Amino acid sequence: MIDTTELEKEVIGFQEKIEKTIAEMEKVVVGQKRTIRLLLATLFSGGHGLFVGVPGIGKTLIVSTLARVLDLEFNRIQFTPDLLPSDVTGTEIIEEDRVTGSKVFKFVKGPIFTNILLADEINRSPPKTQSALLQAMQEKIVTVYGKTYSVPQPFHVFATQNPIEQEGTYPLPEAQLDRFLMEIDLDYPDYGEEKEIIRTTTTREMPELQKVLSPGDILKYQKLILNLPLPEVILDFITTFVRETRPATSSVESVKKYVLYGAGPRGGQALSLASKVIALMSGRVTPSIDDVREIAVPSLKHRIILNFQGMSEGITTSDIIEEIFDSGVRKKS
Repeated sequence: MIDTTELEKEVIGFQEKIEKTIAEMEKVVVGQKRTIRLLLATLFSGGHGLFVGVPGIGKTLIVSTLARVLDLEFNRIQFTPDLLPSDVTGTEIIEEDRVTGSKVFKFVKGPIFTNILLADEINRSPPKTQSALLQAMQEKIVTVYGKTYSVPQPFHVFATQNPIEQEGTYPLPEAQLDRFLMEIDLDYPDYGEEKEIIRTTTTREMPELQKVLSPGDILKYQKLILNLPLPEVILDFITTFVRETRPATSSVESVKKYVLYGAGPRGGQALSLASKVIALMSGRVTPSIDDVREIAVPSLKHRIILNFQGMSEGITTSDIIEEIFDSGVRKKS
């Protein structure tokens, strides 16, 4: 059983640390509070995130700033068509022993051996290179030439995609998209935010950022999230909701009409973990339906595949998710 008094202390401590983290990040990142919340929900859920947005709106800045505030090692890989898997994971080189003169193989670790890896424009590299991330994302290990190496803990991949340019890109396959706990859309800032961005980035140096959490703290809070029980009513709601995204089990007409494949069990896992983090951010142990709704679109939109009719009529998976909520799924659960 979880000690109630100790749990209350943990929740208060977590909420305070999150508020400080957001405040520090907002010294550099302007107008992206929702994105920061979703990024933190992804990280403390132990998952990986995919950012989708036009160039120049701060995708790289958000992730690198997070790493600085949380005192995490950060590496960035620019994915290009000529990038090789070994450029991600590392490779073996032949090294001569200066004493004996004998030659031995030495493994040189690639940039994947870090706490936070930014896979920039991941869809510009072919599938063979994209897949170099999969084992580390799922199992936290990397296998090279038959030998297995553990990546540092915590380990998170945050990838970016440019939705404008599709020529010469390699769309992520559905199985790989499913590995990302959230797909987070970034839009242009509003007038006031854009004015502030221009002012602060062209008139002064970057402010000093304080480190709020350590890698050990992050692992501790990730364990706390896993150990928190999910109320039966929320579990029923999440299970029902995910099943409503599938044509074979849905009662929503637009799902039957426009969806080819719905979200799998990983979608429910994402909703469960991320909703617990969102609740803790507000100082609550138990997530609510509203917490689930806040993270439903980024947690499920990339796990739903539309059929030809849906795509041709301009339907989006976000529309489908919102319609499921509006259809009264809460009553069905």
